[in-house]
Order: sequence, then structure tokens, then C-alpha cells
Amino acid sequence: MEDVLELYQEPYDPQRPVICFDESPVQLIAEVREPIKARPGSTLRYDVEYKRNGVRDLLLMCEPLRGTREVLVTEQRTKKDFAQAMKHLVEMYPTATVMRVVLDNLNTHKMGSLYETFPPEEACRIARKLEFHLTPKHGSWLNIAELEFAVLSKSCLNRRVPDETVLRREVAANIAERNAYAHCVQWKFTAKDARQKMKRLYPSITN
Repeated sequence: MEDVLELYQEPYDPQRPVICFDESPVQLIAEVREPIKARPGSTLRYDVEYKRNGVRDLLLMCEPLRGTREVLVTEQRTKKDFAQAMKHLVEMYPTATVMRVVLDNLNTHKMGSLYETFPPEEACRIARKLEFHLTPKHGSWLNIAELEFAVLSKSCLNRRVPDETVLRREVAANIAERNAYAHCVQWKFTAKDARQKMKRLYPSITN
């Protein structure tokens, strides 16, 4: 926990950017009847019935101190999808020395995923540019990417999305708007705060 908190307190370094990564599924739901448009005095009305069109996974990466974020849409969440996302991340920062990535401790979030997806030389090239900082068990709230997902869900995904085409369009428009304003995140909770407010989670020292 303190590893991630200390990382958030470091000043911005374009050669060693801090990137927060997270994943979230989205269910595609289509209407079976045309909704009734909103009119003065009444809101949009839609039928309780709907059609399931499968699930897509959103892979979100954001740079809190620069106020940028990007979302990839995939059909599933596998080691290969994670590896492809990390390759994309490396290509986004060609001049960076290393990217320090904050992410949840999932079984796919391993350097080994790179070697199961790419030839050894390519996997090694990508791995050398990455430095993983894993959030602890039950500590995914430390990942700023979860805040970005909360904003995305409230402003973009709080309605029925019928298919992948619409999903990509809606997400891309939302991300472009937020990036244009460079909404940065200033994390206030420090390791010192954790030692005081979460003291019960620390091991007891016995003489």
C-alpha cells in the first residue's frame, strides 16, 4: 500500500510517468421497442424488456498528473489482451525511460503475459519499459484508474449501449472531451495518513 501512496506523492517526471491501469466489463444492451422521447414535463421512457448483445471489456489507462486517459475496447479480458494493452502503453510513450504502472493484483497482470503473447525479444523490449506497482488485496481503491471509471460510468455508460460500435463512439467522445480539459487528479491520502487512520492493518511489533 505504501509503495503506491509514495509513488503518488512524487513530482511529475515525463521520463518516468506514473500510469494507472484498470479493467471493467460493459454489458451491451439493445432496446426491443423504440423509447418514447422526452417531452416537456416528462423524461425519456423505455421498455423494461431488452436484448443482451454480449459483453465487452474496457481497458483504461490514465496519467493522473498530466490529466490524460485512454480506453481500449476488447472482446474479453485475457493475458493476451493485457499484453497488447501494455505494448500499446509503451508505444504511447516512446521517449520515456520507464513507465511505472499502478494496477490490481490479478492473475493476468504479470510480466509473464508478455512472453505468452509475443516473441521473447519483443516481450523483453516491452518489459524493460515497464515497472509494475500492485495494489494490495482488497486495496483496489488505491488505483486512480477506478476514479476514472467512476466518471466514465456516470457520464457515458449510465444508459443502454446496444453494440460495440456505439460503445466505442461514446467512450471515445467522452475521453476526448476530458482530455481536452486535462482533468488532473491530485491524490491527497499519503502513507503518513495511512499509518494513522489504518493502524489496525499494520503488523503489531512485539518486544
